[in-house]
Amino acid sequence: MRRLSHFPLLAAVLLAAVPHPAHPLSELETSQIRRFQDYLRICTAHPAPDYAGAAAFLLPYAASLGLRTATLHFSPCKSKPLLLLTWPGTDPSLPSILLNSHLDSVPAEPEHWIHPPYAAHHDPATGRVYARGAQDDKCLPVQYLEAIRGLQAAGFAPARTVHVSLVPDEEIGGEDGHEKFVQSEEFRALNVGFMLDEGQASLTDVYRVFYADRLVWKLIVKATGAPGHGSKLFDGAAVENLMDCIETVAGYRDAQFEKVKSGKYGPGEVVSVNPVYMNAGTPSPTAL
Repeated sequence: MRRLSHFPLLAAVLLAAVPHPAHPLSELETSQIRRFQDYLRICTAHPAPDYAGAAAFLLPYAASLGLRTATLHFSPCKSKPLLLLTWPGTDPSLPSILLNSHLDSVPAEPEHWIHPPYAAHHDPATGRVYARGAQDDKCLPVQYLEAIRGLQAAGFAPARTVHVSLVPDEEIGGEDGHEKFVQSEEFRALNVGFMLDEGQASLTDVYRVFYADRLVWKLIVKATGAPGHGSKLFDGAAVENLMDCIETVAGYRDAQFEKVKSGKYGPGEVVSVNPVYMNAGTPSPTAL
């Protein structure tokens, strides 16, 4: 455990990398904000995230700090790069530390924004930066890299190797990103002993630390039934058979949601249930 004693310092620098408007910004803080803005201006929102643009920004950024960089692909079309940045430790035989983040973000509706979502407007009075992905979660790779910069400037050399993974398609399930990455030989070779990822976003200047916040359980429910003509009523339709399941899930979801609405539970203290996709029809040889 003594070997990990330097890790709180890394976490502290992660938080220190976020500027606070209560004092004039130093030259370092100004440059940190500028790099953050540059990254935010690269649109990695679905349905067409600019992964190439993100990689072109992050890889030289990491290399400028002396980190080893690698680009991995787990999708057949190789259009979803996974970036792996490595700060070698003095004792690489020890289990490593993995700092994870994702490259993609959800779409933005400009008409609902105070400032254009990809302008990365900085308000010097409050210290806030307005952009899609500013919290979820383009802040993390910038914080990781700036924390490493600060530790290097202080003369710190980690005993354990530190890896930074930047994965694609997290916002759409992570099937071609983290899901395949953790099943790969490349991941096993990292010998990960500790992993840090994103948590719940904060609307204030108070930072909460989350441990084992929640796990994802993907569930597919398939209902079958007798087909029939659309002009007639008939018993045993597939959708009819599915309704009992949907009603049960909806009831459980409502009960969990009421806990959050009561103010006694936070989002990370309940089970969120969200049906996201439904498909129906009778398959045919032509798939029509």
